[in-house]
Amino acid sequence: MYSHDTYGLGHIRRSRAIANALVAAHGDVSVLIISGSALAGSFNFAPGIDFVHVPGVAKSENGSYASANLRLDVSEVTAIREALIRQTAESFRPDIFIADKEPAGFRGELVPSLKLMGNMGTRRIIGVRDVLDSPEIIRAEWHDKGAIRVMTDHYDDVLVYGSEEFYRPLDGIPLPADMHSRIVYTGYLRRSVPGGSSGIRYPRSTKGPFILVTTGGGADGAGLIDWVISAYEADPDIPLPSVITFGPFLSNAQRTHFLERIERLPKVDAIVFDPKIERLMSRATAVVAMGGYNTFCEILSFDTPALLMPRSRPRQEQLIRASRASALGLVQMLLDPIEQGEASRDPLVMAQALTALRDQPAPSQVASPGLLDGLPRIASYIAPHFMPQAGTMASIGLGG
Repeated sequence: MYSHDTYGLGHIRRSRAIANALVAAHGDVSVLIISGSALAGSFNFAPGIDFVHVPGVAKSENGSYASANLRLDVSEVTAIREALIRQTAESFRPDIFIADKEPAGFRGELVPSLKLMGNMGTRRIIGVRDVLDSPEIIRAEWHDKGAIRVMTDHYDDVLVYGSEEFYRPLDGIPLPADMHSRIVYTGYLRRSVPGGSSGIRYPRSTKGPFILVTTGGGADGAGLIDWVISAYEADPDIPLPSVITFGPFLSNAQRTHFLERIERLPKVDAIVFDPKIERLMSRATAVVAMGGYNTFCEILSFDTPALLMPRSRPRQEQLIRASRASALGLVQMLLDPIEQGEASRDPLVMAQALTALRDQPAPSQVASPGLLDGLPRIASYIAPHFMPQAGTMASIGLGG
């Protein structure tokens, strides 16, 4: 599997779910993940899965990229990554390759390996989440990066990790008819509570009903966290307490500021990062989040009433997902007034929304059958493509 992992935790967490499901369904399969995430090893992976770590690149909020750690130009880092990916493909000789979201990889780094694996007979699969961006933006972006041609020329299958009735993420991309016929909607990826100790000491409030506030990696979550804290500051009578997970990428300055405010609030607690966030999600009475793909899968999997405050920049992905989920009655949505051009966020508006969560129905009351069947469908879909040989191997890709 390939994951370029340039921003947040979404790609590695989605790929982890798929990798764990594949080794569980196919007992003789080995999964090798090529990842640029420094936190890949923090998560719970089943036996049969290992990593090749390539030098990291980081995406800033304005969309520019730089080396995450090495004192090198991003073009030099990309050349190193490209070489490592190709060497891994040559050595591992995978039966199956799954790239997540980026057909050509970061700055085209996958293309030489895609050609090599095509000559090996590897089944090459591109997997995309339910929503990428608005059709206009994704069409222009993929055209400029050459991703449409790479997808057409070098991939055998397209898996969409969502429901066709919910959203069709590739409708804005001009693909030939034969490529459209290779698009398979798997359904969403059901999550479960990982085994073993969490290693996290949870606040006392988690022993009773509570609201979990999560922003994923946290790099873009300060606005939501600030609004929730201000709600408890303005209205101490919100019935349920909240536990806020900051995420590993929230800045130290923001975290310190939030903790100072939280110390004065009896109904708010916080933890920095939980790699087994599914544990808290499964115990929470309700969830407040931004609307990323993995969190949405967890909300559906644990059947938890949820309030989503999606961001609309630099991508409209979360806004599209939250709007569609809200229209279907799966969640409630609250737009960020600052993103709508207003000067501030009203704490009492958030307080009212948090209070309403106590009586909000669970998603299962309106969810369609098979909505969460993605993992077994992926495992079944790839099964015919393993080559008959001793020691069957699969290479699975993580991406953004």
